[in-house]
Parts: sequence; structure tokens; C-alpha cells
Amino acid sequence: MQPGVNDTIAAIATARGRAALAIVRLSGTDAVDVAARVFSGTNLNEAPSHTAHFGYVKGKDGDIDQVVATIFRAPRSSTGEDVVELTCHGGDLAAQLILRRLLEAGARPAGPGEFTQRSFINGKLDLAQAEAIADLIHATSTAAHRVSISHLRGRYSHLLSELRQELLDVAALVELELDFSDEDVEFADRQRLYDILQRAEELLGRLLGSYTLGERIRDGVRVVIAGRPNAGKSTLMNALVGFDRAIVSPTPGTTRDEIEAEAEINGLRFRFVDTAGIRSTEDAIEAEGVRRAQKAIESADAVLYLYDVGRCLDDDQRRFLDGIRTSQPALPLLLIANKIDVAGKRVDEGVLPMSALQAMENESALRPVIDWLMDAVADNLSSSDGSAIVMNQRHLAHLREAKQAVVRARLQLDSGHPGDTFSLDLRAALEELGAITGEITNEDVLDQIFSRFCIGK
Repeated sequence: MQPGVNDTIAAIATARGRAALAIVRLSGTDAVDVAARVFSGTNLNEAPSHTAHFGYVKGKDGDIDQVVATIFRAPRSSTGEDVVELTCHGGDLAAQLILRRLLEAGARPAGPGEFTQRSFINGKLDLAQAEAIADLIHATSTAAHRVSISHLRGRYSHLLSELRQELLDVAALVELELDFSDEDVEFADRQRLYDILQRAEELLGRLLGSYTLGERIRDGVRVVIAGRPNAGKSTLMNALVGFDRAIVSPTPGTTRDEIEAEAEINGLRFRFVDTAGIRSTEDAIEAEGVRRAQKAIESADAVLYLYDVGRCLDDDQRRFLDGIRTSQPALPLLLIANKIDVAGKRVDEGVLPMSALQAMENESALRPVIDWLMDAVADNLSSSDGSAIVMNQRHLAHLREAKQAVVRARLQLDSGHPGDTFSLDLRAALEELGAITGEITNEDVLDQIFSRFCIGK
């Protein structure tokens, strides 16, 4: 944790570079007084909360810039402390000079995420909500934004808090029984205990199961486009991303290295990888491209395998596809018979007939591929509000430990073990859930979490 949690911090809250406006923020016990020392206009020390005041920031040699000072007095502020936001003209210089002047007037530079950290310390938001702010800042797709906003609004925290409270009630009754162990009394109904533990196990299982989708929402979905040379892979990628990212040529072996391009589809960010045509070759450079294509499939979230419907699949291609299915049985793989507009042949069941060339001009020709991708890697995304989707690795670890503790408690209840060991497992689950929302934490964890934030947030 940064030193001096009650002192006044200052930082630029907007990105560097040319812009219409920039914001310099202060938070702390003396935030208003520090701002008043450099502000020419209204007496900010007498200004009520939630008011804006036009004036100038004074430098030692004259005015620095024309600004609007907005006052938020504790506890009705984002950090729970007195907060002042000085909105100046954009660009690097004015904001930097104003920050320097505030530091001269008694503020100190804020550390990474220190404003948000103070919001957490002062009870304005819990730890999961604070982490959602970082996720929101780093969001690169509509889906990531939607999940982050849901977590920031507290829906995810509410889900965990309800579960934790129910387990806490159970733990209190069980520990009460331990205090009267000599009298052989039961305060907790065993069937109710079992039902609560079973519901907790199911909910934790759903949350853990959501992480694969959450990881894809956070990092993007890696889709490898593979197949023989001249099968239409580059044309398909260009159709998927909406522009000519890959070179398209009738000459086999044009693509010799991985080419990546990104596109947002149905709110989710996809990273498409156009690979070298997979075939036996004497060309050393092309052979390396083939090796890299095979390696790319190993780290893919989904694979689109194209073949020329006019040439059909040969035995080598079938062996290659069987190898993928054997080594990566859970990897979604769509077999596409391309150039159907030229050959006009029937294809086997489970194979998608299409024309990548037509898909360049007609979005409806691409729709079956997009529908398959969404079903394969983002099932139920559109129907979820994001509150039960886990994107955070720290949360994943705590949820996993919490579920294991709940399972142990349920098994002990089944076997009639004494209440003391049962109580220990309940306490372990409570601690793991509390660590997610910050009800139980330590300074090392806080420092690690808030170090991810930018300065000024």
C-alpha cells in the first residue's frame, strides 16, 4: 500500500497526447485546500460539494491555464475523501504544469491505482468491483466491456456475498453446536445443511466453468485457418475481418508465415490466424511455415479447415484431421468445402459448403461460419448479463479452493464426521470467497492488484 493513506494525492487522469480537454485529480484530506492555493477565481475552500467553478491555475510567473475546478466533498465522492478535478485544455504541457504546481502546493504524486485503492479502503466499492475497473480500462471488445460493467455494478459481488452469507449462517449454527457438544444438541437441520452445500457446490461449479468463456472474452478468441495451399484460406480471413489483410494469389504457397488479423464479431474479439498451406514440400522456408501452422493449431481455440471441394480430401488430409481430433479432442474444428460456386458438388454430412470468394461480397454467405464460431467458443454469451462470468485468474484460484472446501464439508456431512472438521472446511470456503471481494485480504495482495492500474485511476 502506498505511504500516507490520509495525505493528498494528485495525478493526471487522462491519456497523454492532443485532446480537447485533460483532467488533473486530487484526493485526500487537504485536496480542496491544495487546489485553492493554486486556483484564481472562486474561493474553493468555501465552495459546496458537487459544484464547478471557472478560473485559472496560477503559476509562479503567471497563469498556467484556464480551468474548471469541480469539488466533491467527503464522503460523497468516488474515493470517500475530498476530491477536486481540474479540467484544463488538452495536450501534455498544461496538465503537466498544473500537476507540478499542485505538488509544489502540498500534494504528492499518486501511485498506480491509488485513487481506486482509496475507494476500496473507504468502502465505496469492494475488491472485485475495483478489479472490474481495471478490466473495463483494458476491455477490447463489447463483450469484455459488458462483463466488466456488470461486475463494476456489483452483480457478481452480490452473487458471491449471498453465497457467503448463507455459508456463514451454516457455520455459525455448527459452531454453536460445538459449544454445546456435551449436551448432544443440534441447532442446524442436517437436510438444510446438505441442500445449502449442494447449491453452493453447483454455483461454484458454474462460476468455474464460465472461466473458459471469460478468458476468451478478456483475451480474444484465437481461430486458426488451416488447409492445403490454394484452398482459399486467405480469402476467408479477408472476408472474416472485412479487409484485405492477407495476400490472395492462385499460386500455391503464397502464405509462408502466420498472418494475424482481428475483428469484433457479435461483441467478441476474434484473432484470426492465416497459416501456410499444410503439405509436404522441399522448400525450406515453406516447410518452416507448415511447421508453424501445425504449432499454431496446438494453441488455437477453434480451427477452420478448408479444402477445395473440386479436389476433395485425400488420405494425407484425412490423417492430418484425425491427428487433430485424437491429440485435441475438445478443440472445435469446422471442415469447410470451399469453392462450391465453381465445383457445385455435394459434400458429406458435417461439412460446411461455402464460397469464400462470395463471402467477400455477401455477408450472408459468411453467416454459417460465424454462427458455428459463436456456438463453438461463446455458447450462451448473448443470453448472459455477465454477472456469472469469471474473467480474473485470482478469482479462479479462490473459487477453486472454495469449491474443494465445500465438497469436503458435504462429504463429511454425508459420513457423519464430527462438527469440528466440518466447521473448519466451512471456514476455509468463507475465507476463499471473502478474499475475492476483499472482506479478507492483506496488503501484499492489494499492492499486487492495484499495481495493474495506471497512475491517475
